[in-house]
This record gives sequence, C-alpha cells and structure tokens, in this order.
Amino acid sequence: MAGNPTPPQSSSPTNDQSRLSTASTDASGAPAELSVVVDELLNSLSNKFAGVSSEIFAKMDEMSRRLDNLEAQLQANSEQGRDGKSSPTKM
Repeated sequence: MAGNPTPPQSSSPTNDQSRLSTASTDASGAPAELSVVVDELLNSLSNKFAGVSSEIFAKMDEMSRRLDNLEAQLQANSEQGRDGKSSPTKM
C-alpha cells in the first residue's frame, strides 16, 4: 500500500477554468484592496507617531524648563551662601 499512493481526483477542464476565472476576478481586486488597507495602516501609524513625537517634545520642554528653574535656584542659593546671609538648608 505504501508503494501505490492513490491518484489525485481529477476534475473536468471546464470546472478548472471556471475556478481560475473566479480566482482571477477576485485577485484583480485584491491588490487595490490591499493597497487601500496598507495606506490606511500607514496613515494611522503616521498619526500615532506624530502624536507620540509631540508628547515627547512637550515632556522635553517641560524638563528643560524645570532644569532651568532648578539651576536658577541653585545659583541663587550659591550666591546667598557666598554673601553669608544664609546657610544652606537640607531638604
């Protein structure tokens, strides 16, 4: 039995041609449909990237502002310490 595999079932040429024509009709719309789906996906990813990017820049601007404030406070404390007006405080 192992040496004699069963032959595949054959179908009529007319049946094969109708399946091929149906498949080619379906396939002709597939590239356009795929293109639309890919364009939508790329637009969605682009919008998400732009949103995340702007959030990151906003956070970086906030950090920069806070660091500038901290630097100004440290500078002011340093100048006060040199003048002898106040002693540094522990936080």
